[in-house]
Amino acid sequence: MFLIAAFFVLASCSTTRVLQDGEYRLARNRIIVDDPKEFNVSRLEPYLKQKPNTYFIFGWNPFLNLYNWSNGKGNGWDRFVQKVGVAPVVYDPDMVDSSIDNLKNHLTYLGYYGSKVTSGIRVKKKRVEVTYDVKLGKRFPIRDIEFVLPAKGPFAEAFIRDTAAMTLKPGDWLSESSLDAETVRSSAVLRNQGFYNFNKNYYFFEADTLSIPDSAILQLTINEYTRNESPRDAKPIRKFYIDDVNISYPKSLKFRDKVLRELTTIYPGQVYSADEISKTYSRLSALKVFSSVNIGMNQTDTNLVDCSISLAQSKLQGFKINLESSINSTGLFGVSPQFSYYHKNIFRGGEWLNLSFMGNFQFKFNNSIRSNEFGVSAGLSFPKFFPLPYRYFTGAIPRTDVKFSYNYQSRPEYTRNIISTQYGYTGNLDDKFFYQAYPLQVNIVRLTDLDKNFYNSLVNDPFLRNAYQNHFDLGSGATLYYTTNPESIPKVSYFYSRLQFDIAGNLLGAFKPLMHKDANGAGMIWNTPYSQFVRAEITLGKTWIFGRNSGQSIATRLLAGAGHAYGNSTTLPFEKHFYAGGSNSLRGWQARTVGPGLSPMDTSFVIPNQTGDMRLEANIEYRFDLFWKVAGAVFVDAGNVWTLKDDNTKEGQLAMLRWDTFADSIAANWGAGLRLNFGFLLLRLDMGMKVHDPAREHKWVNPGQWLKKGNYALHFGVGYPF
Repeated sequence: MFLIAAFFVLASCSTTRVLQDGEYRLARNRIIVDDPKEFNVSRLEPYLKQKPNTYFIFGWNPFLNLYNWSNGKGNGWDRFVQKVGVAPVVYDPDMVDSSIDNLKNHLTYLGYYGSKVTSGIRVKKKRVEVTYDVKLGKRFPIRDIEFVLPAKGPFAEAFIRDTAAMTLKPGDWLSESSLDAETVRSSAVLRNQGFYNFNKNYYFFEADTLSIPDSAILQLTINEYTRNESPRDAKPIRKFYIDDVNISYPKSLKFRDKVLRELTTIYPGQVYSADEISKTYSRLSALKVFSSVNIGMNQTDTNLVDCSISLAQSKLQGFKINLESSINSTGLFGVSPQFSYYHKNIFRGGEWLNLSFMGNFQFKFNNSIRSNEFGVSAGLSFPKFFPLPYRYFTGAIPRTDVKFSYNYQSRPEYTRNIISTQYGYTGNLDDKFFYQAYPLQVNIVRLTDLDKNFYNSLVNDPFLRNAYQNHFDLGSGATLYYTTNPESIPKVSYFYSRLQFDIAGNLLGAFKPLMHKDANGAGMIWNTPYSQFVRAEITLGKTWIFGRNSGQSIATRLLAGAGHAYGNSTTLPFEKHFYAGGSNSLRGWQARTVGPGLSPMDTSFVIPNQTGDMRLEANIEYRFDLFWKVAGAVFVDAGNVWTLKDDNTKEGQLAMLRWDTFADSIAANWGAGLRLNFGFLLLRLDMGMKVHDPAREHKWVNPGQWLKKGNYALHFGVGYPF
């Protein structure tokens, strides 16, 4: 009810109330082209000098309405709504004239010669709509292309060979844009063939549109001087070679010179290539050992250049601390500290060492019942794709990763020990697409000290019994990640996606006929059944950054995952189950306290441990600056976990994903939070309140109950939740 009321209050507030007499809000720009089938209007929109406020949903921007709550007194309330809200764009007729000039120039650049642009305005209730009418100019198809080149020699021969790859051909429309694109492409190709310093400014164009009506004869001339020079500055365009390669770095940085030489693709006697310089830069930067990589070229002779590679040392080792904690209204407290040490040059060849220590503790004050978890891990990453040599890769070299870990869990119901190892590769396909591939993943899980009551529940519950047993996992996994902005702290809107995939047991399944079997017919490795399953999880996220100094953002996330056991297993191993709730999930609940489905809390566990085979979750969060380094947030989370197999019990029906009960099984909360942002560190405090609780008889939680026992949770964390 509170959110609905706030919606209508915002929607009813004027978006022009703060405007002065004679001022109008720019509500909309329209571009009308006389031939819309031929020309996409969106190509012209970036060249409008003044744009209206951005709209989010159904032509509405709530932050624009919020700004107009200002009372004009300049007090604290005014400063607050003006900082959080978005000011209306005030219509400026001078900007319209500038936009018309921009549109004409750009149309000429695209090959529409003699285009005409006129404007008109429509005023309604202090809002202005500007219409730009565009009459496209004449276009000329290229009838023929003639080349005028320097005297015969290596350059002319290289250029003629490349003409087969030209993007500009007879029959194409004549335009400056296509000429620019071709000169950029062609000059890059020629630089990579040794023609040092050659660029698009050596190209000269003349178009004859009179000799043949409605056509153009294009003459492309390459002179031995640039557009900024005169004929007396002409110098032969020669092919250059690398003379000497010098690599320098601080003496304090103990780095094996052999590794640097192997990663460098620039060699004495080699033909100069801009691609090889870019490749070397990518490889050395990817080591993350150097704070900067500078590659300079110096001409030493008529056709020789020296290469100077200068490397500056970055911070090679340090510590990282992460802490998350939460408490709900029932008094259940949880804290998850993590401490890690890293070294980025442990063996003087860009090898990364990472040692990590973690814990997870859950308890109630004045109660002896505890849940404790400890974990240690050690990982090594080498700048090499074993066993392939460097020459098989362009750009940054993939890294080979080896990781070992041990996890100890002590709960009232059981004690569990997990030993894991991974071997695989990490790298990137370009600056936006990253991957992790692990062809070998091994997990050994042992359970001891089972509580008697818990053991009896396992006997009577096949789902739990198969999930909580000793098992051996041998499989593979991969993670694919894509982002439109790879910066660690993006300053503009961005999208990202992540796909994680695991599969186990198929290789061992081929040898199952030779294995010893348990009473249920499951194949055994060292008297332990091996697991066989497939599991996948996908995450999609979009963050819009806007407002004054980019101080506001709307972050969204959609997450879906599912796992399926087959062959030698009837249930996913417990550590592969999905759970919901916590500081990075549904923040109205603590971790592992949501679901599965419509299920009430499982009394087999003294401390909640609700899991399932499938997870769906959606989150949206509005973030805004307040003052100094303090920021605020308002959020909504929704989702749950479910089981996928029917065990023909009442409890199983409640936990299972069913379309007839799907809507009722969605857990939802809203909440607010504070952030303390130091740039390098963000501390977060969130309070989530349940709105829809699938475990209740009456699912909807009234606002008067939000702060009552069992209906809220507090979370402390480091970094954004997503």
